[in-house]
Amino acid sequence: MDIFLYTVTGLLVTTTLLPILRHSHWLVRGMDFPRMQLAGMATFVMMLQLFVLNLTEPLTWALIAVTALCLAWQLWWILPYTRLWKTEVRSSTDTDTRRQIRILTANVLTSNRDVHKLIALVKEYQPDVLVTLESDQWWEDQLKPLEKDMPETIKCPLDNLYGMHVYSRLPLYEKEISFLVEEGVPSMHALLELATGDQIRMHFVHPAPPSPTENTESIERDAELVIVAKSVAGSAQPIIVTGDLNDVAWSRTTRLFRKLSGLLDPRVGRGMFNTFHVDYPLLRWPLDHLFHSDHFTLQNIQRLPSIGSDHFPLLSCLSFTPIKGKGQDGLDADQDDKDFADSIARSQNVSKQEVPEPGE
Repeated sequence: MDIFLYTVTGLLVTTTLLPILRHSHWLVRGMDFPRMQLAGMATFVMMLQLFVLNLTEPLTWALIAVTALCLAWQLWWILPYTRLWKTEVRSSTDTDTRRQIRILTANVLTSNRDVHKLIALVKEYQPDVLVTLESDQWWEDQLKPLEKDMPETIKCPLDNLYGMHVYSRLPLYEKEISFLVEEGVPSMHALLELATGDQIRMHFVHPAPPSPTENTESIERDAELVIVAKSVAGSAQPIIVTGDLNDVAWSRTTRLFRKLSGLLDPRVGRGMFNTFHVDYPLLRWPLDHLFHSDHFTLQNIQRLPSIGSDHFPLLSCLSFTPIKGKGQDGLDADQDDKDFADSIARSQNVSKQEVPEPGE
């Protein structure tokens, strides 16, 4: 049992330290994902150490201390996405529905055929904007009935798992589809107009994940997020960025995106809202995201029931309350963050100038 605990502790230390490296290999970046699971593992291992090992030996306390440090490090990353943390975005008390925007983000899974489940959710929750990820021509054809109530659309059906569609009840202007970093991996950009006449700059993204079967490095995903963040940084416009980032909310890359962009995460202090994987409750992470500028406060955010995909849909309702939203603070980038972001963008030969800026 002692040897087992030494081995497990060593594995825990390795998986905890790997993400500290700035290496973009999928195995390194992949260790950003299971921080909840690793925190649970550290707790269990520490209990075993206390009950099984000889507490009179200095080595035992050294092992316990190392395990406790691993636990504390994992908790530092994930605690902001619990109710133990202060909320980053204020709750809205505004009842003017003309100033509200409801966005349903759904990775539908290309091979999924339960389209009726998504249509039922749209009818029940009446989002102003629906964005679908992994939607191909079949999905576009099946979602055609939605256009009666959501006539504003942006369509890019693809059969490579990166198709994307946007449906909106509200007017969309300056609509554009871009392939920012990788051929075949689109993003969508538009200017949305509320019933009040206020306009919101929208970006819909779905960068490819780092994995042994797709991109062995995370650099393509990271570069797309970096240039979108740089594009919106410092803008006075109301801005919303949403989609499947193929990254967890607490990862180094997503934190870098938040630091560079200045956008806020309404989940901070409210919960993780894990959207993937539907079939494995113990292996779920928040991969579907919505970030926004401080022009907004939060009405509601919730994970919706399964639509037959491997992702749950995410519904976010924001209020456009620019005066009440002032003073909401997110993360700040230091010079090291900016230099690191520059190196990521240079590695893919991309820049923020390639990101459409509707309304600018």
